[in-house]
Amino acid sequence: MIPYPEAIDIICHQTQALPPTIKPVSETFGLVLAKDVYSPIDIPGFDQSAMDGYALSLGNELVRKQYLIAGEVAAGDIPNDVIDSNVAVRIFTGAALPKGFDTVVMQEKTRVENGNLVIIDDHLTLGQNVRLRGAEIKSGTLALQKGSLLTPSSIGYLAGMGIHEISIFPKPKVTLIITGNELKQPGQTLDYGQVYDVNSYTLTAALHQKGITDIEVLWAKDDLDTLSETLSVALEKSDLVLLTGGISVGKYDYVLEAAQKNEVVEQFYKVKQKPGKPHYFGTKNSTLVFGLPGNPASVLTCFYVYVSMAIDLLSSHQKQRWIKARLTDNFEKNSGLTHFLKGDYAEGSVKFLGGQESFRLSSFAAANCLISIDESATQVASGSEVEILLLPT
Repeated sequence: MIPYPEAIDIICHQTQALPPTIKPVSETFGLVLAKDVYSPIDIPGFDQSAMDGYALSLGNELVRKQYLIAGEVAAGDIPNDVIDSNVAVRIFTGAALPKGFDTVVMQEKTRVENGNLVIIDDHLTLGQNVRLRGAEIKSGTLALQKGSLLTPSSIGYLAGMGIHEISIFPKPKVTLIITGNELKQPGQTLDYGQVYDVNSYTLTAALHQKGITDIEVLWAKDDLDTLSETLSVALEKSDLVLLTGGISVGKYDYVLEAAQKNEVVEQFYKVKQKPGKPHYFGTKNSTLVFGLPGNPASVLTCFYVYVSMAIDLLSSHQKQRWIKARLTDNFEKNSGLTHFLKGDYAEGSVKFLGGQESFRLSSFAAANCLISIDESATQVASGSEVEILLLPT
């Protein structure tokens, strides 16, 4: 067995970002930019009104109290050239200013008398309420750097530049292999000794939380040849393969042998942790293979602690995963294993939840974090600072 920190280091060392690909901007939410993006245009591309009101040509002149109204410009209109400091043009938010006009007085600070505009703003200054050409960004300027996470606002920013496609790091293609002769699908009738398949549901949902939609789920009986063939198929078309169950030392645990038959290079097998000690990680070329325990809570623990990190590395998404919090409880354990415990975090403090056994999902359903207790610790007092992994919501 290896310590938890060493397992993390091995995964980091063995995982490289997937090759970049081109995707439409509209399909890149949650992905990471693979190249710097420069704006091809000025934004805005013209001097633009920031208000509904009236455009004026002040130049170096003082504001007059009255102007002749000469026309109207709405957003999207091409304004006529009206170079005359004696007139005002009705204008609306987002519209282009006529040539030579440089200031907008908001409509609330005006009134119209006999076709003339009367200004009632004593503080109007040159350039007020105007967005100058290139105020957002100028053509040729760096808009977003490589490594930027694409959020709704950044996607809108790129769309506003007229950019249709960009280079991104893709999410991995994932195959789940669920092992076990005892498994039935929800909706089917259980025979004595059988249980419902939980892990395909929890892992599929957890992958969706990571923005992954290219998921195939395969089921394999506890038979070495069948499992080896299933794994072979998965390795051919996946960036990431997750197997659940069959990784311990029982008579019908074949994951390790199936991986060896498929020439998967073992990177580690068994980690000094609870839950999830029988945990396997291997590689074949650039494909990552995780053999996760069968108990549902162990599966989710290993997913959040290890697999989630590997997915971030594959998609070049670097982020802070662990934070500090103060315990509200005392805790005792034997030394030798890192403990990952389901917890409830709020306002800087965290408490342990009941039902920490590896088969229980009820407490996991109530948890919003995992609490890490170092393998060397035997007693942790209330008020101590610990590391927690916030679970996605």
